[in-house]
This record gives sequence, structure tokens and C-alpha cells, in this order.
Amino acid sequence: MRISYNWLKQFIKLDWNSEETAALLTDLGLEVEGVDTFESLKGGLKRVVVGHVLTCVQHPNADRLRITTVDLGDGNPPVQIVCGAPNVAAGQKVPVATIGTKLFDKEGNAFEIKKGKIRGEESHGMICAEDELGLGESHDGIMILDEDVKPGTPAAELFEIETDEVFEIGLTPNRADAMSHFGVARDLKAGLYNNEKNVELITPSVSNFRVDKRTLKIDVAVENEKMAPRYCGVTISGINVKPSPSWLQNRLKAIGLTPKNNVVDVTNYVLHELGQPLHAFDANKIKGNKVIVKTVEAGTKFRTLDDVERTLDAEDLMICNAEEPMCIAGVFGGKESGVSESTQAIFLESAYFNPVSIRKTAKRHGLNTDASFRFERGIDPNITEYALKRAALLIQEVAGGEITSEITDIYPKKVDDFQVFVSFEKVRKVIGEEIPKEIIKKILVALDIKINNVTESGLGLIIPSYRVDVQREIDVIEEILRVYGYNNIQFSQKLNATVSNSSRTEEFKIQNIISDQLCALGFNEMMANSLTTPDYVKLSEKIKEDFNVLMLNPLSNDLSAMRQSMLFSGLEAVSFNINRKRNDLKFYEFGKTYHKLPSGYDEIKHLTLLVTGNRNNESWKQPTDKSDFFLFKGYIMSILSRIGLDTKVSTLPFENDVFQEGIALAIGKETIVEFGTVKKSILKYFDIKQEVLYADFAWSKLQKYISNKIKFTDIPKFPAVRRDLALLLNDNVTFEQVFKLAKQTEKALLKEINLFDVYEGKNLPNGKKSYAISFIIQDDNKTLKDKDIEKIMTKLQTNFEKELGASLR
Repeated sequence: MRISYNWLKQFIKLDWNSEETAALLTDLGLEVEGVDTFESLKGGLKRVVVGHVLTCVQHPNADRLRITTVDLGDGNPPVQIVCGAPNVAAGQKVPVATIGTKLFDKEGNAFEIKKGKIRGEESHGMICAEDELGLGESHDGIMILDEDVKPGTPAAELFEIETDEVFEIGLTPNRADAMSHFGVARDLKAGLYNNEKNVELITPSVSNFRVDKRTLKIDVAVENEKMAPRYCGVTISGINVKPSPSWLQNRLKAIGLTPKNNVVDVTNYVLHELGQPLHAFDANKIKGNKVIVKTVEAGTKFRTLDDVERTLDAEDLMICNAEEPMCIAGVFGGKESGVSESTQAIFLESAYFNPVSIRKTAKRHGLNTDASFRFERGIDPNITEYALKRAALLIQEVAGGEITSEITDIYPKKVDDFQVFVSFEKVRKVIGEEIPKEIIKKILVALDIKINNVTESGLGLIIPSYRVDVQREIDVIEEILRVYGYNNIQFSQKLNATVSNSSRTEEFKIQNIISDQLCALGFNEMMANSLTTPDYVKLSEKIKEDFNVLMLNPLSNDLSAMRQSMLFSGLEAVSFNINRKRNDLKFYEFGKTYHKLPSGYDEIKHLTLLVTGNRNNESWKQPTDKSDFFLFKGYIMSILSRIGLDTKVSTLPFENDVFQEGIALAIGKETIVEFGTVKKSILKYFDIKQEVLYADFAWSKLQKYISNKIKFTDIPKFPAVRRDLALLLNDNVTFEQVFKLAKQTEKALLKEINLFDVYEGKNLPNGKKSYAISFIIQDDNKTLKDKDIEKIMTKLQTNFEKELGASLR
């Protein structure tokens, strides 16, 4: 937000420089991000003065040049200036650019006036034409000024060139009260008051407002009082629409606005002066002489001032005449009803609209105007009529005309001020320092907060309605602190710290542990947008379109729904990288999916892994192998092992149409992770031509199985023994059957069973295969003897032969 210092001084008489004022505004919470200089004319006509031409003679070496002597009014002897203008003559008062003056051409390029010789004669300056100073287009000759102008008068004073300093304020969204020059001045006054500088806040007078005639009455009807709690209007006739006077144009230009015409400029001026948006309608274009504030049928077409046809929503509040809409209330005017050069009478509107309604409409149509910016944050509902009178008087001043109707003010339910009780003890606790009660009262009064009653424990306060951000006790304490000054709070030299007891299994701790492990395994963390396209539901029958959580005001169709699966946003990242020649990828992501279930909205947290390409970087030392299912399973089991769940999981059959092949791991009957190879049809949708492995951990479910208890066993003192068997088995016998049978045969001493070789081929009978299996046998309490070991191995062999039809090779 841009604030003009000259404009600000109209409300508060201040002799501080801009740096001091900027520092105080920043301390008050209105952070000044920069201070710019504004000049109504580039260069500001610095060093250009009024000169008196004493003599003018023909140049001896040039027919079209003349030599003049000019008194610059500085007490020094007259200077000689060579001039080529045909109309220069002795006795004239003229603008002179002295040595060192910088002037600017039409393109904004600077050139400096220097001492020099022209055809052999010295010249100490330049007598200027209108276009050379930027004051007009004429170059027929030099500017000739009034005879009574005193030599030496700065041209900037003569031509009312304004120089201003403009504050760029980073306004926070809650400070709706400071969205105007008057609001900033009001805050500045409170800050000065606390610094023992008691200054008066000057409010523009509207005492001269009066109805001249009652010849143009526009009836007003508000059909939706909830969306338009207050609506005011008045008519002004006999106006002359033309460019605004220079003072008004300079005020608007200083804050970055382009002047339009005197009527529109006044509405913009009052908006930035008082924070009240206004709108002027051409009265002759109001059909039926009636203004109706209402919503219209959804799908109605409406062309706005920017010549764009918009489709209205049933919730858009409109300002209509008897036949059609004229303006999107509080957001943007209509092309057909605006003020033009032919306008002779206007209906001037000043209103207070519901902030939520205005924000929805502005976002729905992608509009962000100065008016909507203020309405959607909450303006002062009690300034509406005052601002209308202020604007009407200014329009009369710059455009003429007469007030031709009474003010219509529809305000059925007054917006009340807020009441808050503030405890002195709470102020002390929050601020950390005891501020004297009298200073607290003084600060509150300076902030226009009325003290309704005073007790030993605190203050009963009435908060003005324009402070929509101050409705709780803590808000008032914040106001006290920012005016008192954060820098004035003393800090204790003592540092206190407390150590809180936290569980080892807090989610963020487990998440960090797993993140560290995955990074050590070569994974990169990714964070995808939770917003995605609703079309992804078509890629899987498990995802229901009815469960989509849709955005009310999406940025685009591709970002209009919350994701129901983390797979597709992950594949977007995979595709993005592959398209940039990064084919070997390992990604992990902690994130949420969102569902609109019949029982209500639901968020579910997940951990997902995505692996594709080669497992290792290309190297001459080792061959490059593709990442495969078993490697991927190893990653998953390492995660479960790290959190102590690898021994608790079992494999379950499952169906999921996003996997070509997959496995589900469960604890009991609850699935905690599904993983496998992504279906080729889905990969084709994302233009991925290589295999992708995907795992989805139900992180929310996983948390409840992680134990806070640490279990450990002593390292065995006695040695382990390994024995191998080469078993000839039928093709249909699986290692899982061998494993389970071995465990059933010897539960206590058989520690590990490992399949280290499988052979199928020649020299074996048809329908047979060979398994080479190792067995680790260990007793935690003693050293095993050969006879003990042989007894176990004999029992295993017997059971393999009997139950599985095995034989030794």
C-alpha cells in the first residue's frame, strides 16, 4: 500500500522528516518497506528560475541566433545566454535553465545544461520553451511569463510542481483500519501521543453539504440486507466531466493511480483518503430511475468496465436498475452505466457490503480491485454517509453541479461497537512487564478505544466498529504493546528453560528416523502438491469420484481436487525427471490423501516409495542391474525392521488395480503396506516407458503398532553350527513349505534357514528340482555336541522325506 507523505500531512501536522516517520510507523506495525520520491514533473524543474531579459541583440555569426543578457535575480551580474527562439526580446520574463540543470526529453532521457560556446559566443544557460521543460507540447518559441513575476523565483513554485515522498507499507491483512491515509494518520497520532507529542487529527469538514434542489430522485431498494447491511446514495446534476485539476491528479499519481476524469478521480481520492470505496453511475443510464441491490439468476451475462463479458453466479451481489445489472457490488463497475464525457448527472453510491460475500465474488471472477481489497477485509460501516458527503462536495468543487436529492441511507440494523474487558494482570503476564495503568489508559484513548468502566482488576472497553481485528482481550493487549513499543520492553538477564517428557514414538521422531534411513539408502524426499486433477479417479476403480474433495475457487482445472491417492502425483514427478534424462530414481514422500466419505471428510497420512531404473550408477567395476521387486521388498522390510515390526507382519493376498504384481503386508488382519509393480496402462498415461515400483505405507495405522518398549537379548555365549542339505524335491514344493516344516520339527535350536541355491535342468529327473538349504543350529545355554546336531539333522531329513517326498542328492 502506498501512502503519500504530503497527503498524510493534511490530516496531521508533522514536522518530522520521512525517515523518522517511517521508523515510527514500522514500530506501530505498519512496516515501511521503502520510501520513494514522487515528482509531478520529472526533474522537478530544479535549478530552473525566472529570468529577466535585459538586452537582446543579433548574433554576429548566425542569422537565427540572438545574444541576450539575463538577470537571474540571484544578486550576481547578469549572464549571457545565446538563444535561437524567434520570439525572444528585451524586457521579457522567461524560464531559464541554469548551469547544472538536468532536463528530460520525451523519452525520459536526461541532458545537462553546461557552460559552452555557440558560434564563438559564450552561453551560460538556456532560455526554455514549453516542451523543453515538459510543461506542454509547444516548441514555437520560448515561454513568456507574466511581467509581475520576480526574477529568481524558482519555476517549481511558479508552475506548482509537487515533490512528494511516498511510503510503501507492507500492510498485514488484519489491519483493515489502516487501508487509507486517514487510517494511517490515526495510527500515527497514537504513536506520537505515546511519545509525548500531542497532535491534532484533522478531519475533512462536510459541514457545507446541503441539498440545492430536489429535482432528481433515484429510488433505492435493498433486497439482500445480509449482503448489504448499509447502502447510501445521492444524486448530483449539472456536472461537467473533464480532466481533474493538477492537485488532484498529483495526489493520485503519487500513489500509482492514473487519473481518468474529475468524477472518477474524486471517488478514487476518497477511497484512498478515508478507506471508503464509492461508485458513480451515470444517472441517465439508470433505467426506471431505480437502484436495486440484489442477486440475479445464475448464468446472467454482464460486461464490466474492462470490456470483458462475465457469467454471474447466483451468490454475486449486484447493483441493478429496474431492468438489468449495472455493477458487481463492491468489486467492479459495468461498462454501460459508467461515467463518460457526456455525463451530466450522477448517482453517487457509498455502501458497506458483507466482507465474505465480496471476497467470494472477487475470487470467483478473478478480480482484485482497490474497492474489493477493502470491502473483503472489512471497512468502517459508520463512515459511509460521511464519505458520501465528502465525495459530493469534492465533485462540486472540481466538476460543478448541484446536489439534487436527499441522501438515501438504508441502515436497518446498526453495526454495534465491540465490548471487551481487559485484565491488568493479563496485560502484565502477556507483555512480561508491568505497564503503569495510566499509560495503558492513555494508549487506549489515543487508539480511539473508549473506556467504559474502570475497576481495580481491569478495564471495560468499547472498541470502535472499524477495528474488526480487535475483538478479544488478547487483541487489545497487542494494541497496547505495539503503541507502547516492543523496543521499550526490558528483558531479564536470567534464562529459564524446561525439559518436557516426550514419548520415543512421537510421530515426527519416527518420521525423521525413517527419513534418515531412506536417505542413507539413496532415496530423495519429494513433496507433491495436495491439489491435483479430478480426472485421476478414472485410472483406478478403487478411487471413487464421489469421494473427491473439490475446490470452490480452483486456480485451474488441473488443481481443482484434493488427491485421493499419492501414486499419481508421485508418477508426475517420475515422468518429469525421466523427461529430463534422469532415469534412475528413488523417491519417498510423507503426505496425506483426502476423502469426502458419507460419514464426513477424512485425511489419511501415508509414506510412499517410488523406485525405477538401475539400482547402481554406471561403473566399469560392476555391472548395472535394474531395480527389481526383491530389492524393493528389501527396502520395505528394512523400514519395518527399523521400527521393530518386521517380525510381526505377514503376507496377505490383496487386489489393487494399480499394480501389475503386488504384495500386501499386514499385522493381524490390518494391512499396513501394499507394494508392487505399477500397471503398464497407468505408466503409459504418464508417458513412462520403464518399470516403476511403488509402495504405500498406511502411516496412520502403522503408528499404533510401534512400541515404546525396548526389547533386547544377550549375545549368545556359545557357538552356532551350520549344516547344509541338498534336497531333491517335486516342482510344486515351495521353499515356504520347507521352511515351515523345518520350524515345526525343531523350534528351540533351529535359528536360521536359508535357501542358497536352486537347480533345475539336466541330470535331474523330470518334474524335479534341487534346493540347497543351510541350517543354523545354536543352543543359548551350552555348546552342542555332534550327536545332538546329528539327531536334529536326522529328524529334519526324515520329515522332509515323509511330508514332502524329498530325497538327498
